[in-house]
Amino acid sequence: MMLLVAFSAVIVPFIFLVLLRMSALKGMIISALVVTLLGIVIWGMRGNVIFASLLQGTHKTLTILYILFGALVLLNTLRETGAVTRINEGFKKISGDMRVQVIIVAFLFGSLIEGASGFGTPAMVTAPLLVALGFRPMIAIVTALIADSVAVSFGAVGTPVLVGLSTLKEADSAFFQTTAERITTLDMLSGIFIPIILIATLIIFFGKNNKFKSILEMIPWLALIGFIYVASSFAYAFLFGPEFVAILGSLTGLIVAVLTASKGWLLPKTEWTEGLYESYTASTPEHSMPLLTAWAPYLMVVVLLLLTRTVPLIKGFTTQVLDFSWNHILGFETISSDWQFLYSPGTILILSALFAILVQRKSVKDLSNASIASLNTIKTTGITLVATLAMVHVFINSGINANDLISMPEYIAENMAKYLGPIWLFMAPFLGALGSFITGSATVSTLTFSPIQLNIANSIGAEPYTVLAAQIIGAAAGNMICVHNVVAVCAVVNMPGKEGSVIRKTLGPALLYCILVGLSAYIITSLFF
Repeated sequence: MMLLVAFSAVIVPFIFLVLLRMSALKGMIISALVVTLLGIVIWGMRGNVIFASLLQGTHKTLTILYILFGALVLLNTLRETGAVTRINEGFKKISGDMRVQVIIVAFLFGSLIEGASGFGTPAMVTAPLLVALGFRPMIAIVTALIADSVAVSFGAVGTPVLVGLSTLKEADSAFFQTTAERITTLDMLSGIFIPIILIATLIIFFGKNNKFKSILEMIPWLALIGFIYVASSFAYAFLFGPEFVAILGSLTGLIVAVLTASKGWLLPKTEWTEGLYESYTASTPEHSMPLLTAWAPYLMVVVLLLLTRTVPLIKGFTTQVLDFSWNHILGFETISSDWQFLYSPGTILILSALFAILVQRKSVKDLSNASIASLNTIKTTGITLVATLAMVHVFINSGINANDLISMPEYIAENMAKYLGPIWLFMAPFLGALGSFITGSATVSTLTFSPIQLNIANSIGAEPYTVLAAQIIGAAAGNMICVHNVVAVCAVVNMPGKEGSVIRKTLGPALLYCILVGLSAYIITSLFF
């Protein structure tokens, strides 16, 4: 009974969104009410804890909406200036094949943004960019979410490793280094398949003719890109540690992908364009904008993200000035919500939109039109996100109760370990994915579960770095299906109400990635430990 209640934050949204196909707005409001009621009646949570969790969820919603608004403002500004049309032309010169475009935009460019920023930003940027390139919105959402996976283990300059493992008593630079190496070692056997899984999902769900052939003919190129990404990440982890793995790995992959695609190496001669929406027509710009000028705002996003996260002086300024964080909500020491306004990717995206107006020599009216359109797009999303994040924080804060019970996530982890200990190397990534599905963050998943994962590894005699690596990669896989990411990306391409359909399509790839990680953990352990 207690275990079923602890799992309610997973089971209830799954029933409403995936099985009953409710919109996230209705499904998550009901889910939040059910989980909250169970927290009060069964877990013994007091009203002030519930209210503090609601305030925490509301505050975090504002931080996400701000990022969402920034991503939309940038995209809509570039539409107004004609830069998106020019970017589209540039892709056509590299390849008109939508399978190739998904890899370059969603997987590799998205991984670059993930390495610099994280926190749901990549899919919010790449999904609307894919729509602007002619992709049907559902395709853009699904591919953007699946693509934002492998790089998540080292997102936001290594945050899932550096912060996610920071509460462990063993945590030091050597510990982080070894864990990073183990993550990339496991991904040499599992992450290499993500480009293939991504394109297979694209064609299975959205292809029309000769689906098997359309997948099979791409495997040589996809395997090359997957290998380049994971092999270079493996090298960068050993050379530099966790901070720059995703950034450098994606840049290496981008160079190889653009070079090989422009030459047509390992690619079929027939281009796949079955994902275009029916009314799409490739437009011709009234004037020729240099391709670098069109891409400059996105390059500015990456530069600003790196500066604010790697240069101590700039990081200190952006994290301390205009700090809207809310700590110790209603007096609870563990209930807080961070929002460093200048450090937020939302500010960087808005600044990049301003930069676009300057460098592309357009009117400020273009920016104002983009802002109004962006606000109209996200105006109903906030309610869904408040409900989602309120449920999440009731789940996380459930350890503050009158019954002296451990929190729901700890209860789940301990029971999983109790019954699944003998096969824990295989199960470890699923616990990580579960944490991300509920909390919406690979870092929070690892913060929550890494102490339990380490205890399980020690108790069953498993190699601890492999178990922790499986936890972090599993948390990255969970990024594909986490509810608030799905809600945000659906909003950014104006597809509210389709969240359940999205999760049904991304669930398979997420579970497959976890299976591959579990198998990799067994193989690596049997060979080397």
